[in-house]
Amino acid sequence: MAITAHTEIKWWEGGRSPFNVEYGKLMMWYFLMSDAFTFGAFLISYGTIRFSQNFWPDPNHVFNSLPFFGHANLPLAFVSLMTFILIISSVTMVLAVHAGHHMDKKGVIKWMSWTIVGGFAFLGCQAWEWTHLITGEHAAMVDGQLKLIGTTVTQNPWGPAIPGLIHDGMQVGKTGPVAFGGYFFGITGFHGFHVFSGVVINIIMLIMAMNNKFEERGHYNMIEKAGLYWHFVDLVWVFVFLCFYLI
Repeated sequence: MAITAHTEIKWWEGGRSPFNVEYGKLMMWYFLMSDAFTFGAFLISYGTIRFSQNFWPDPNHVFNSLPFFGHANLPLAFVSLMTFILIISSVTMVLAVHAGHHMDKKGVIKWMSWTIVGGFAFLGCQAWEWTHLITGEHAAMVDGQLKLIGTTVTQNPWGPAIPGLIHDGMQVGKTGPVAFGGYFFGITGFHGFHVFSGVVINIIMLIMAMNNKFEERGHYNMIEKAGLYWHFVDLVWVFVFLCFYLI
């Protein structure tokens, strides 16, 4: 009778196994993947509608305002500031995670605080941009009459120009595709909700750090999980910025 020896195969012998991932971190990656599909679906839908239209508003004309600069024509200056704020907040989050790896409580508190400030600053900028678009008065031809309207989900003053029609020194056009406002407020609002959620999570992490919760556990793994979410929010903004403000 032949005896077969059972030999256990070791797939990894180079230190810590790459398959040894903490459950919470793995679940966070799963959530981020599903959220990425959601944003991807929204942006693909936006692109499909946009390129099916004969005309689409020029972002250099729509997003050319900056607080405290009056009617100065500064294309994409404000959204560039918003992007810079979000990128800097991502850097401070990296520093918070780094401090957590070294059990540096003071470092975690300091850099998490700055990350929260960056998140609130971005949300404040987005609130100003929305208010400026909604309450702004732009001359447009509506049903054969010249009206001053703002940008909402039901009306869009950024349409094709009407040759020879000038109002207060500005070129007047027809109303543009209504889908512009719907997609802009819908997608940027959905992203803004994620930023707000990230700020709330970061505040909770900050309070836990200040109350020595992580010191008692002996690790700052939750800071790293919060960091994954925050970096995801920043990465999504890159695609939102590209689709709405650059293309």
